[in-house]
Amino acid sequence: MINHISRGKDGEQKAKEYLLLRGFDILFTNWKYKNVYEIDVIAEKNETVHFIEVKTRYSLKYGNPEDAVSLKKFRCLQKGAEAFQILYPRVKKIQFDIVSVLILPGKEIEFFFIEDVYLG
Repeated sequence: MINHISRGKDGEQKAKEYLLLRGFDILFTNWKYKNVYEIDVIAEKNETVHFIEVKTRYSLKYGNPEDAVSLKKFRCLQKGAEAFQILYPRVKKIQFDIVSVLILPGKEIEFFFIEDVYLG
């Protein structure tokens, strides 16, 4: 049985491949700031830096992967992005995205890319 950490890493790898095929340049994966904030993928496309949360599920027992992005998780993504911008002040245009990866037995992997997310 694969544990949830290795499943998450597998989903992140698949999400990176998905993003690369769509013309994104991957800048960082699992970027951390002081072990407080972690951003799954930081990518760039069309002069915009994308801060991307990746959620992976292997069943629909607990809903779709994107349903697991809570307001608390999104706030951490925002704060991590703020820290990133302080460290890399050249970054002017940003966007928050979610890549949902659904891996069901015997089926093709499903990706759901939610762009320009804002949770108020």
